[in-house]
Amino acid sequence: MTAQQIQVRLFARARELADSDLISVQVGAGTTVARLRQAIAEQYPSLQPLSGQLLIAVDNAYAGEEQLLTEAQEVACFPPVSGG
Repeated sequence: MTAQQIQVRLFARARELADSDLISVQVGAGTTVARLRQAIAEQYPSLQPLSGQLLIAVDNAYAGEEQLLTEAQEVACFPPVSGG
């Protein structure tokens, strides 16, 4: 399987935990949002507490778990937001 690097922009608490606003995640070609979520938790242990709850957007639209990803896409992660 060919590896690819997905650049992921982080926001809010995710950025604080990673101490960065951009991370590079190595995944296999043809990876899905679900697999990216697992790879983030494995490669960035500080993000494990949020990994299952992160909202993931691809090219400015929220993505489903089965959406395929490529290196060319813009990927961003947002922790869930609560408010009142």
